[in-house]
Amino acid sequence: MAQPLAERLRPKTLDEYIGQKHLVGPNAVLRKMIDSGRISSFILWGPPGVGKTTLAQIIANKLETPFYSLSAVTSGVKDVRDVIERAQSNRFFSQSSPILFIDEIHRFSKSQQDSLLGAVEKGIVTLIGATTENPSFEVIRPLLSRSQLYVLKSLEKDDLLELLQRAITTDVILKERKIELKETTALLRFSGGDARKLLNILELVVESESEDKVIITDAMVTERLQENPLAYDKDGEMHYDIISAFIKSIRGSDPDGAIYWLARMVEGGEDPAFIARRLVISAAEDIGLANPNALLLANACFDGLMKIGWPEGRILLAEATVYLATSPKSNSAYMSIDNAVAAVRETGNLPVPLHLRNSPTKLMKQLGYGQDYKYAHSYEGNFVQQQYLPDELKDRHFWEAQNNPAENSIKERMNKLWKK
Repeated sequence: MAQPLAERLRPKTLDEYIGQKHLVGPNAVLRKMIDSGRISSFILWGPPGVGKTTLAQIIANKLETPFYSLSAVTSGVKDVRDVIERAQSNRFFSQSSPILFIDEIHRFSKSQQDSLLGAVEKGIVTLIGATTENPSFEVIRPLLSRSQLYVLKSLEKDDLLELLQRAITTDVILKERKIELKETTALLRFSGGDARKLLNILELVVESESEDKVIITDAMVTERLQENPLAYDKDGEMHYDIISAFIKSIRGSDPDGAIYWLARMVEGGEDPAFIARRLVISAAEDIGLANPNALLLANACFDGLMKIGWPEGRILLAEATVYLATSPKSNSAYMSIDNAVAAVRETGNLPVPLHLRNSPTKLMKQLGYGQDYKYAHSYEGNFVQQQYLPDELKDRHFWEAQNNPAENSIKERMNKLWKK
């Protein structure tokens, strides 16, 4: 039986590798490291199907070093220790450390990650981890501090079109068929920037045609996928589409829609921690200051989920989901940090006003650091008017209250204090 198209087209060299030019293009950081012949441990963070596993294999081939691979889904502490022992024995026959690639490293428990730490510290193995989740949440700090973090991006339209052309012109099976890519919008839309999914869809569509000549259109792709949706999504769930619908239902104050999409994720086997993290983000981004208790409840949901686990954890997720969906909404905090970041990028590193500077030494005091600073608690109502922004931005406003009871109250108090 022939390998799947995605496996047949897996790149063997960096020159064949598509996308991620910020990491492996000319003079890019990873390219330089690979060309030097020595690499340090690193973690690749990015969405599915953008080339994390492929990149690790290319690096191992280029460096001609032993390559061990583990999946965090199926491997335990014993598997990790066995690989480390084998790597240690191989270390004597190789100049560079063997590479240990761990796919979905975010699914490793703390004890599994602890079992890796010593080998990484001593250089017994060079760790390459791959994750679709933010490593800050899922990878223990000692391991994270000993690894570089590289972020992979979803493939761009041009990258995906290049991949399609390569598939129909170079693949040993597809090049024998007369394939015309008359329309590609549906192929690209259903793939969602996932190269593996794109090739799976292409293979499905081509195999469904009995004629040698295959003219691919948007209508044909849509029809074939409706007939066989599992063929292009391993878990039968449109992971990113469903989480998007979930968050947008919360933002749109529709508890029925939100709880339905939550149920889809629960039934689809979604990682509960992934859902809980999105609830925490939504509580700050979409509910915000209109109901600050939403963030407290979302955090309590996350903590409770970690303590009680599954399946009861779904009840905590449901409570938080309904609470967030039915809360008043405000994105004023989210907008304020975006506004402030834009100002920083526009104006650069403006000097801190002298009266706000720290003055731990005599020289700094002589230079005026901290001079004329007014200590708010020494004044009536624990407030006194003074300038807190750099001179160039002293009249700028980054936070603007939105029209809801909680923020109207905040706005009224701020206006009274600042006499606006």
